Amino acid sequence: MTNLYAALKPAFSRELNKIIIATDKQQISGKALDEHVGRYANALLSLGVQPGERVAAQIEKSFENIVLYLACLRIGAVYLPLNSAYRAAEVAYFLGDATPRVFIAAPERQCELHPVAMTAHVSVVLTLGTNGDGVLAEMASSQATDAPIVARTADDLAVICYTSGTTGRSKGAMITHGNLLSNAQSLVSLWGFSANDVLVHALPLYHIHGLFVALHCALLSGAKTVLQEKFDPRAVLKALRNATVMMGVPTFYTRLLADTELTKDAVKNVRLFVSGSAPLLTDTFIDFETRTGHRILERYGMTETGMIASNPLQGERRAGTVGLPLPGVSVRIASDGATLNMNEVGVVEVKGANVCKGYWNMPEKTKAEFRDGYFITGDLGMIEDDGYLRLVGRAKDLIISGGLNVYPKEIEDAIDALPGVIESAVFAIPHPDFGEAVAAAVTLRDRAMTPDSIINTLRVQLAAFKTPKRVYVLDELPRNAMSKVQKAVLRERYKNEFAQSSN
Repeated sequence: MTNLYAALKPAFSRELNKIIIATDKQQISGKALDEHVGRYANALLSLGVQPGERVAAQIEKSFENIVLYLACLRIGAVYLPLNSAYRAAEVAYFLGDATPRVFIAAPERQCELHPVAMTAHVSVVLTLGTNGDGVLAEMASSQATDAPIVARTADDLAVICYTSGTTGRSKGAMITHGNLLSNAQSLVSLWGFSANDVLVHALPLYHIHGLFVALHCALLSGAKTVLQEKFDPRAVLKALRNATVMMGVPTFYTRLLADTELTKDAVKNVRLFVSGSAPLLTDTFIDFETRTGHRILERYGMTETGMIASNPLQGERRAGTVGLPLPGVSVRIASDGATLNMNEVGVVEVKGANVCKGYWNMPEKTKAEFRDGYFITGDLGMIEDDGYLRLVGRAKDLIISGGLNVYPKEIEDAIDALPGVIESAVFAIPHPDFGEAVAAAVTLRDRAMTPDSIINTLRVQLAAFKTPKRVYVLDELPRNAMSKVQKAVLRERYKNEFAQSSN
């Protein structure tokens, strides 16, 4: 049987009284976690939820959130996590597309979302809060603690995760029990997880980084998870004094660096810092090592594939790269259907047990995103001579200026290296002569710098077609919930720049 819950349970319940999940409100043992999951599983079964049926949830991060997810795995239901920031119109799309049997909302949003669920013909609408409150929690409290672990195959769906949908309809990645288990097993081994670890978990639970990568590594190894409702630098630093592992997005690390409490002594018990979900600036990597003595381990993954590559636990963690492909994961670089050689830039394609089945209700899109069994990631990268994978941007972000290819990451690296620059984002804007022009948005620590001074400096370092035609100074770059810079927002904001100018 490949039910993921069947694989997780023996590890986290091995020592029945050991604390497995700790919050600022409660300490949960492995035995208690399994019992909570059993109650929630029985509550869902009492509603008639069958294996393969979807259970959608838009709830805040909490222990109860984890229990609901694990209960869905246990009974073979397909869990559908929704970003808690989605508004009613967005929720309506997901419910209409996934057709869940059950929708669970935060209690404070019940009045807003209940009509939406009814319009989508959802059979059952429940609530679940962060304090053990809500209709589902009440139902579960009277249920038995034991529940069947429903047999699943590696190919059976466990979760549908919708992509961010910055262009076109959001796509529901169909993620199986086998996808999740293979990835978790690889990461536990690669990153040296054990029952002695204590993980600081400040990531969201509606995204693969927090829900799969962090949580699965901890549960599968029997480690303790210190669950924090959100990222707060001081709360994280306090937790790190008694922790061994932290996973985060680059913004977590820049905010920790801005806190004077971040010292080598504050993280002396930590053995591993992991970063992902967005590119980690080389300056952040270097500054963090200088302050703490730790080299952040950067890894690479996406919704459709889970984790693809990782810098090594033992060995060189190379700034600017995402490391080596995971065991059993095949990575190639391609262009127009042809596989490229080492050190050539092309689209990253990946194959392995980690890759999802495709997109929910989108057979044509699924077909278009696979070639010869490889998933086409849409990321641009190259494999260096020693096998390290280096990403240079998204294929959709490639700039073609005057017929010449410009890779934004190369320009961003040059800008970020300038004294006084915090970070940058390079993107294309329409140009009457070149088709597209290179533009950059920057944040600065030295306000004496100007767009003209940045452009003039870059002219000495870069070919003319790569040098930005425009530089915009911003207080902060637009980002989504997982810290990724939203270049589509920048392109839209400045799309008429050259329509109003002759330069």
